[in-house]
Amino acid sequence: MTAAPLTNRGPRTGGRLVGRSFAYALLIVLALVYITPFLINLATSFKTDAEAAVDPLGLVPATWSTAAYQRLFLFSDFPTWFTNSAVVTVFVTAGRVFFNSLAGYALARLDFRGRGFVFAALIAVMAVPGVVLLIPKFLVVNQIGIYDSYAGLIIPLLTDAAGVFIMKNFFESIPRSVEEQGRIDGAGTFRVFWSIVLPMARPALITIIILSFQGSWNELGHFIVAAQDPALTTLTKGVAQLASGQLSQGTQYPLKLAAAAIMTIPVAVLFFVFQRKIMNASAGAVKE
Repeated sequence: MTAAPLTNRGPRTGGRLVGRSFAYALLIVLALVYITPFLINLATSFKTDAEAAVDPLGLVPATWSTAAYQRLFLFSDFPTWFTNSAVVTVFVTAGRVFFNSLAGYALARLDFRGRGFVFAALIAVMAVPGVVLLIPKFLVVNQIGIYDSYAGLIIPLLTDAAGVFIMKNFFESIPRSVEEQGRIDGAGTFRVFWSIVLPMARPALITIIILSFQGSWNELGHFIVAAQDPALTTLTKGVAQLASGQLSQGTQYPLKLAAAAIMTIPVAVLFFVFQRKIMNASAGAVKE
């Protein structure tokens, strides 16, 4: 009586095993496809110029060399680029976390005339390609007198439509009942937002931090139109100049790829540290 069910389960179990094995094999292949260019980038940065030209795809340098990194830090403006990017990224990330949260809470909770229109305009802005806004950004930055300054690099990036959209949706998932006790105790709108609602939005805040850091660190178009002073060159702009050959002669693949490798480190570290916390909706759940 018991043998028949076991026999019937056999083919299904074997089919699941085959399907799972195929899925894992496919994922491994896709992972290799994505990680191989980065490994080539890292390996080439430790090659000599001659070896990189002869064997650009080799994953193991025949002669390990740190000459490219030495040239970057000792004989180029790379430290200045890195510092500028770090300063801009820190301020932009902090600004987006604060202003996106405020705007998202206002759209989710406050009843004011034109709220629907503001939200529709927000969606419309998200649909506009960023490159379309470069010339208007330049005109505005130049007109208000912050061109060629840290203010011109930072202020236009202090908020973004996608971040406001994320925060609005998350705030709407929080029951209004959690705010009632604070209002009963006499807390104002900002106090309720800051002390009660915002701490509950930690998963969304972590998502905004990661997206804002990555977006501002990798930003290029805005930095091109907001400043031309070499002292304000950011890492993305400087690396783009390296790639186009403006700052070097010949291919110099190790130099260019060393700069690219260093540029990926902060974003990669931030992502791997917080990847488990990205939009973990259960963290914002309220026990009724």
